[in-house]
Amino acid sequence: MFKMSQEKHQAGFVNIIGKPNVGKSTLMNILVGERVSIITSKAQTTRHRIVGLTNSENYQIVFSDTPGMLKPQYELQKNMMSFVNISLEDADIILFVTDLYETDTDIEHVIEKINQSGVPVLLVINKIDLAKEGQLEEVTAYWTSRIKSEVVIPISAVEKFNIEKINQEILDRLPEHPAFYDKEELSDRSERFFASEIIREKIFTNYKKEVPYSTEVSIEDFKEDATMIRMRANIFVERESQKGILIGEKGKMLKKVGIESREELEKFFGKKVFLETFVKVEQDWRKNKSKLKKFGYDPT
Repeated sequence: MFKMSQEKHQAGFVNIIGKPNVGKSTLMNILVGERVSIITSKAQTTRHRIVGLTNSENYQIVFSDTPGMLKPQYELQKNMMSFVNISLEDADIILFVTDLYETDTDIEHVIEKINQSGVPVLLVINKIDLAKEGQLEEVTAYWTSRIKSEVVIPISAVEKFNIEKINQEILDRLPEHPAFYDKEELSDRSERFFASEIIREKIFTNYKKEVPYSTEVSIEDFKEDATMIRMRANIFVERESQKGILIGEKGKMLKKVGIESREELEKFFGKKVFLETFVKVEQDWRKNKSKLKKFGYDPT
C-alpha cells in the first residue's frame, strides 16, 4: 500500500483520453469506484467531459472521462472534441487508453498535441484478456513508437486486472497540492446530469442505428423528499419519424426505457424514483450551435 507523511497532500487532474470504445468509461468507473460514466457497446456514448473523484486523507485524484477522439463530422462532434482539447490543456497526468485493435488513424493531430504538451503520459493498453500470442508485444511497440509515454500499463478493465498499477503510477507523479473539491463529493456534476445520462444510456441500449445519436435528455423537474425522488424528463429527437420509433407501438418502447431507467436511477440514488418521460422534436439540434449550447455543450 502507498504510504506518505501526514504533512504531504497530493492533488491533480488525471485526464483519460482515447478513441471511442476502447474502455475509457469502464476504466473511469473502476478507478473512481462508482458508476459515473455511462457504458454501452456503441461508440461515442460519452458526449461530455465527466469528472469523478478519488479521495483519501493524503490525496485527491480528479479523474476526467472525455468523449472518444474522432474526426468531427458535425457541430456536436466538434463540441465533443473541444472537451478533449481542453482536457489536454489542464491535465497534470494523461491516461492514454487504447486496446489491441486501435491505430492512430484520424487522431494523429491529437497525438502530436499530447507529445508536445510536456504532460506525463501513462499508456494504458486495455482488453489484454483477449490477446493472442505476441499481440500485446506488437501493440506495445506500435504505440510506444507514436506516443511519448513514461510507462506502459497493460490492463483488462472488464477483469479489473492491473488497475492498482495505474493508481500507483498516478500517485508517483501527482503534484503536491490541496484538494480541489470537497472530499465528500463524487463528481462535479449535478444529480440532474447523472439522471439524464442514465436515461440516455437506456436509449442507447434499446434502439439501433441513428436514433440513440439523435437523442438528448433533459431533466425538467427534480424534486426530492425523504423517501422519493420525482422527476420529469424530456427526450429530444431531431425528426418526427424518430419520435415515433422512440415511443414505439402503443408506447411500448418508451415504457420499457422508462422502467429500465427507473430501476437504474433507484440503484444510483438509493431511494424510490417516480419518473415521467416525454418525447419532443428539436429539429437538427446536433448541427445547431445555439441548440447545442441550450443542451450544455459549451466547453467554454
